[in-house]
Amino acid sequence: MISRCYLEIINTCNLHCKFCPKTTRRKHIMSIEEFENLTDKLRYEVKFLYFHLMGEPLLHPRLPEFISIAHNKGFIPIITTNGTLLNHQESLINAKPYKIQISLQAHEGNTSESPYEYIYNIVQFALKAAKSGIIIILRLWNEGGAETLNKQITDTIQSLIPTQWKERHDGWKINDNLFIEFDKVFEWPNIDTKPIEDNSLFCHALRNQIGVLVDGTVVPCCLDHNGDINLGNLHQATLAEILNSQRAKNIYNGFSNHTAIEELCQRCGYAKVKNYRNSEKNNNL
Repeated sequence: MISRCYLEIINTCNLHCKFCPKTTRRKHIMSIEEFENLTDKLRYEVKFLYFHLMGEPLLHPRLPEFISIAHNKGFIPIITTNGTLLNHQESLINAKPYKIQISLQAHEGNTSESPYEYIYNIVQFALKAAKSGIIIILRLWNEGGAETLNKQITDTIQSLIPTQWKERHDGWKINDNLFIEFDKVFEWPNIDTKPIEDNSLFCHALRNQIGVLVDGTVVPCCLDHNGDINLGNLHQATLAEILNSQRAKNIYNGFSNHTAIEELCQRCGYAKVKNYRNSEKNNNL
């Protein structure tokens, strides 16, 4: 069984973050019929279902319904969001995703204005959701990048939640089910950039993660934002057929020998052994 599938239910966003590579693919919002078909194909093959790749999942009007369907089919649903649309999201809390990851660096990626109102709304939602049993991760994945508002953001959170925070390896535990997490900024792989000069590349793509784009295209991981590595379409084939394709096997076998076969993988910082293994901590909570 593959641990994680990043299922893109919408590929449009309400923000234009400076650090986001965006996508040139045709804009689409996944229908209920498409979601049912794709999750039927992924059922018993995937454990964690991440509602994210490109796009902002809270823009999808049927997100709570999708979460309930995922639960009923045995998936563990996880949401990644920029947090700007969390006001009055009782239906999202009631749908009970296992975890919601909120990318706080999205604020600075769009404006340098005070983040107080943005953080205030997120904290109010986070406290309700965490109390209901949902794990909430407040993420600042921008160390070494902009990060100019990080202290202001963390000070604001602490003023709103003046509890005794407990230090962790990757951040802080704020409350039961509520965490703040820090990580280094990373560059999205780009097919037009220079390949990485490294003889020890490795990735868990196709071992414990895959991505499924909004049109059903299967890609090796969550960083293939433009669908450069098209392994097949899940609407037209089974996951087993796609993973047994020659292209997929070449990728898998290449990384077994610490070699990146695909041009996009050759340009991905996460394919460096030490970087990728360190990043695994972000998915173990």
